[in-house]
Amino acid sequence: MHSLIALFGRLFSKNKLSILIYHQVLASKDPMRPTEPTADIFDWQMRLIKRYFTPLTLDEALNHLKAGTLPANAICVTFDDGYLNNLTVAQPILAKYAIPATVYVATAFSHGTNMWNDRLLYLFSDPKRQQLVLNETRLTLTDWANRREQAQQWLKQLKYLPPTERIALIDKFYQQNNCTEQTPLMMSPEQIKQLADKGITIGAHTVNHPILKVLPVAKQHQEIAQSKQELEQWTGKAVEHFAYPNGVENIDFDQETVNCVQELGFKTAVATNWGVSTQQTSVYTLKRFTPWDSSAFKFHARLLSVRLK
Repeated sequence: MHSLIALFGRLFSKNKLSILIYHQVLASKDPMRPTEPTADIFDWQMRLIKRYFTPLTLDEALNHLKAGTLPANAICVTFDDGYLNNLTVAQPILAKYAIPATVYVATAFSHGTNMWNDRLLYLFSDPKRQQLVLNETRLTLTDWANRREQAQQWLKQLKYLPPTERIALIDKFYQQNNCTEQTPLMMSPEQIKQLADKGITIGAHTVNHPILKVLPVAKQHQEIAQSKQELEQWTGKAVEHFAYPNGVENIDFDQETVNCVQELGFKTAVATNWGVSTQQTSVYTLKRFTPWDSSAFKFHARLLSVRLK
């Protein structure tokens, strides 16, 4: 069946580039993050990609896109944010199958402070905690589904706030609930360099992971430029690829953001708009999608279905 799916892919989806979005690859299951793949799931996904697709670096994909010479079933693997398990769990699996990848790093979280969304999820994750006080709201926590649902509601409420306001609220929530911080989840500058030295492309993802569209243009430029400069300093390598935080075009970023990315000399920028990219797609709004399927057949079939649209 996989061979038949691959044949359809070769016949009907030529000159189309798939770019996959990952965030974490977990050593074991996390009930607050049920859609994040564990190491065993990521292993069979990469094995399938190696067998039935043509994995490319972003630079290789860019060259082929410009020339109109994308190989059959061309695909890129990318990760957002800069989690430590990209180095400790994902990279050995990528190396096992000789699959290139790009990791986009939000640099403010490389010094021991976790991202605001992870900090919020952590408040809901302690099974011993039956209640939470968030501002004036008292929440009752029950099973994992209830905890996930309530956490997602609060994530949506906070997502589009300015970064400083968002962080201040999270700090307040920790104080209200007398909660200690979780162990750092993100790579340090030294670990980012280790990952780069292992052949993984490091891309920029801003400093504070803001929704760029809500910021003044000058602040957008600063967020993007500073992350690029810091990553180049840490890795000793040029940083030429960018990912828009959250990444939905015209909602999370707009043409002014794209102009900043172009002015700063990036070769590509990736969004989270669902689909594949072709020679007609702007290299500053390359499309991506998340492969969430838990079975190999559905995973492979979904990759094909996206390419056929």
